[in-house]
Amino acid sequence: MLELHDNLFNAARTREQSRLKLWRYAGLMLTYRCAAACRFCYYYCGPQAGGLMPVETAIQAWEGLVRIAGKDARVHITGGEPFLYFDRLAEICRQAQKLGLTPLDSLETNAAVFGKEEDLREKLRFLDACGLERLKISWDAFHEEFIDSEQVRQTVAIARHVLGPQRVLVRWEKHLAAPSGVRRQDEARKQEIFKQALTSDTCRFTGRAAEIIAPLAKQYPLERFRDENCRNSFLAAKGVHIDPDGNVFVGQCSGMILGNVRRTPLDDLWRAWQPNQGDFWGVLYKKGPFGLLEEACQKGFGPRNQYASKCHLCADIRRFFFDKELFSMIIGPGDCYGRYETRTGDPSWPPVIPPATIPF
Repeated sequence: MLELHDNLFNAARTREQSRLKLWRYAGLMLTYRCAAACRFCYYYCGPQAGGLMPVETAIQAWEGLVRIAGKDARVHITGGEPFLYFDRLAEICRQAQKLGLTPLDSLETNAAVFGKEEDLREKLRFLDACGLERLKISWDAFHEEFIDSEQVRQTVAIARHVLGPQRVLVRWEKHLAAPSGVRRQDEARKQEIFKQALTSDTCRFTGRAAEIIAPLAKQYPLERFRDENCRNSFLAAKGVHIDPDGNVFVGQCSGMILGNVRRTPLDDLWRAWQPNQGDFWGVLYKKGPFGLLEEACQKGFGPRNQYASKCHLCADIRRFFFDKELFSMIIGPGDCYGRYETRTGDPSWPPVIPPATIPF
């Protein structure tokens, strides 16, 4: 297990100054592919997306986190939809268990791809034997646009029977108790439902959410974000997410690559990261996304007058940089910027999704 002073940034700080936390969790994104294409997705997951994490990449990340946090290391597997590739998921779990790594903390699913009841029970019993601590089922007004509520209820009931009630969490269960019926509504009514959902639940405006959902949220003048830096977001991040190709995203900041575990062990990335340095990370640390505006505008970026949040502004600027191939070693991959989707530029319409190729 590492100590705080093992990081270069922390080593130069005094006791009174805030320091970079040890990363104690890692979210392994098994795939970007998903049976749904939710408008609030922090990436651009959907039937048209791809990627599949190799077992070696998952184990490299898992081992790196254990070297950082020791027995406190918490790994969860997410996507996309990890149950689309259960064989790969199972092999990762077997290998982690064989190596004596920390148990799988949680597994996230939207319950969209389960078939026969006994097949689901068998998979859950396997995960139980591998030490899975919690199953998290994502379902809300945004998921409801794609996933039938009764299927989710059945999945929850079966999972709680196999794993026990305390080990199955639903985000957000209040929506499951009172579905909105959004799937049967026209576009205008859908937007009203989504607006209401945004007032009661938190949503990070990155990925597809920044383009499609953020314009429906309460907006604030651009100038409001002038003094909102990302210092605390970086220093207080308790962990990382790692995509199918091994790209590392700090905390919840999707679409900004800190490094890649295939080339650099995760513990070495933590040791070396100095968030206050560089013409991208350093600017965000000191000035936030507003600090990137001058360079973006010089290259042709035209900001909106209003944004829903600091992250919404950041996503808009990064979208521009991505299209212009600027900061290309950091801003990526294309899966976080909708490379498989045709963007309409109109938040009143959902993204254009090619026919699904999900192997149900």
